[in-house]
Amino acid sequence: MSTVERVSRRHILQTLTLGMPVLAAAARESARAADAPLLNPEDRDAKAVKYVEDATKAQRAVPDSTCANCAVYQGKAGAPAGPCQIFPGKLVKAAGWCSSWAPQI
Repeated sequence: MSTVERVSRRHILQTLTLGMPVLAAAARESARAADAPLLNPEDRDAKAVKYVEDATKAQRAVPDSTCANCAVYQGKAGAPAGPCQIFPGKLVKAAGWCSSWAPQI
C-alpha cells in the first residue's frame, strides 16, 4: 500500500531557506575562481604534468583533447580559461592540455 505525503507550504519554504546558504557559497566560489591567476606553464606543478597552454603543441596529447573537454576541468563552456581540480586556486587555458587529461563521461 502506498501513501502520498502532503507537503505544506511551510515545509517547502523551510527547505528553500535552508538551501540558500549552499547557493550563496557556490556563487562566492565561482567569483573567487574568476579572480584566480592563470597557471604559468613554467610552474613546478605544471611541468610535473607537462601542462601546455596550447594542446596542439603537446607531444603526447590525444587528438582533440584539451582542458575544455577534460573531466577535471571546471570552467564554463566557451570560456577562454577556468579552474581545474589538478591546480587548485589557479586557472588553466581551455585550449591547454596536461598529462592528467581524462575524457568527460
